[in-house]
Amino acid sequence: MFRNLLVLILWGIAGTVLAAPDIQHWATANGARVYFIQAKELPMVDVQVVFDAGAARDGDQPGLARLSNALLPEGAGDLDADAIAERFDSLGAQFGTQAERDMAVVSLRSLTQPEILQPALETMALVLAKPTMPTVAFERERKRMEAALQRQLQSPSSLASRAFYRHLYGDYPYAHLPSGTEEGLASLSRDDALAFHQRHYVGSNAVVAIVGALDRTQAEQVAEQVIGDLPAGKPAPTLPPVPRIKESSREVMTYPSTQTTVILGTIGLRRGDPDYFPLYVGNHVLGGSGLVSRISVELREKRGLTYSAYSYFSPMRRRGPYILALQTRNEQAEEALQVLRNTLKGFMATGPSEEELQLAKQNITGGFPLRIDSNGEKAQYLAMIGFYRLPLDYLETFTSQVEAVTGAQIREAFQKRVNLDKMVTVMVGGAAEE
Repeated sequence: MFRNLLVLILWGIAGTVLAAPDIQHWATANGARVYFIQAKELPMVDVQVVFDAGAARDGDQPGLARLSNALLPEGAGDLDADAIAERFDSLGAQFGTQAERDMAVVSLRSLTQPEILQPALETMALVLAKPTMPTVAFERERKRMEAALQRQLQSPSSLASRAFYRHLYGDYPYAHLPSGTEEGLASLSRDDALAFHQRHYVGSNAVVAIVGALDRTQAEQVAEQVIGDLPAGKPAPTLPPVPRIKESSREVMTYPSTQTTVILGTIGLRRGDPDYFPLYVGNHVLGGSGLVSRISVELREKRGLTYSAYSYFSPMRRRGPYILALQTRNEQAEEALQVLRNTLKGFMATGPSEEELQLAKQNITGGFPLRIDSNGEKAQYLAMIGFYRLPLDYLETFTSQVEAVTGAQIREAFQKRVNLDKMVTVMVGGAAEE
């Protein structure tokens, strides 16, 4: 009761804030697109610089984007990794890097006092513009990624995910995981990483998201200071459309485990897709709402086939996957897969009940304020809005878009986007150790 009241109070407060979010937008001299929200509550600023430099740009060298991104703070200008870390630590600033399929991110959180913010921004700018990627650091980071990859290859869920993406995307740039492959990592050189940075870490390939206690003039200065030393360069070429699945495929991998990991899925949707909200709300009912979702009820509550079963859309610049997944005992794997398919088929035929739909809407809109209750979370949404060129009123209209979804729209969207005769199935397990 208290938590429900708290959510309603927070939603009321956040609703007032989000009624007219002042997202300001401009471009820097070297072509970076900047998005800014003024947040005066705390004397802090969050800056995220997002480049179209994710794993989709790896080409025939899987792992290159993530390795190049991770090497940025390992040396820049005259500073080594220890000196860079010491600068940020001495200022109480938080600096980070991350690379996924679509994007590579460099982030900074700092207090806004000039004596703290200015040196933090200077260091961030140096790391972005003049990374040295020392040979020793390159080899150390590559070995770290290779070790992480080996651990993944010992995980049934990671093996299943890799196989799923390989079947789903074939030769498309989304086919491999950002962590790379053994062959890809082994083929990389320091020169490859430096060349990747030179090509992709340029102004016209960047989006800057700023949230904090600054005015517009100060935010413009921050953007220019952070990214102004980068050449304008050229934006990364447009990714081709994702090929359609021609027929269903299935792979069963034997692994010494008492549990079998099952992944069922297909090509989903892209960011900004007109069917996003019907699919998002519909999937919340089907498999995105935890233990009360249809999938969980059918597999866990009614049949005891699994502890956890779920589904989600992963929209990206191009069409990302739609994934339904579970883990179950080896001897129940085929039964669990069939129940999963039947539950999806039944949902596509009827859509949600009116009660399910209303509960899903309440859950999504009630929780939304809690997902953007910090400057860091706002900066992440702002970076997403900028990178995927979503409408500037995305945060303002999110709840109304959810509320407007109908059961008929959900049925139509699922029937249009999900073809049960063209699905990828991957199962990993089935051979327990004695």
